[in-house]
Amino acid sequence: MSLVGCASVMNDVTYGMRIDTKTASGEKIDGADCTVTNDYGSTSIKSGTKQAVRRSSKDLDIVCTHEGQPAAKGTATSRANAGLAGNIILGGVIGAVVDHNRGTAYTYPTWIEMVFGQTLLFDRRQEKEGSPLKGVAPGTAPVAAATTTGNLASSSAACLHQLPGAVCNK
Repeated sequence: MSLVGCASVMNDVTYGMRIDTKTASGEKIDGADCTVTNDYGSTSIKSGTKQAVRRSSKDLDIVCTHEGQPAAKGTATSRANAGLAGNIILGGVIGAVVDHNRGTAYTYPTWIEMVFGQTLLFDRRQEKEGSPLKGVAPGTAPVAAATTTGNLASSSAACLHQLPGAVCNK
């Protein structure tokens, strides 16, 4: 019998992430050197491209540099994905543990926009398909994102701890 969790079957240990960079005045800069780091190590990404990033239950630290610009720094929050929820719902405790330990039960935002000279936080719960996720400064409340049902996500603490895809009402 194999000890593989639902997310391990559904998700690879890596997935594609795109990082865009821009100046504080809004000028897009492609080709900046970005390094993403979590507990599994570091990966180099050129801004404006999509690169495989190792999944983890730990947050992803990001630093982008480009000549003539101050560093762009950020943290992408690791969030449980549907594979982990499936394990929990179906009672697969062993599978949930395996997926947690391998990192396959977690996902970062898929497309973020870093700003040179700023430190930003990125939470995939705020993602909107088809556009880069704009980060928020540490200590500020996230901007509510529209859900598929048209309701706005609440920034209350109770809502922020629900599983991905949950609709948060005010």
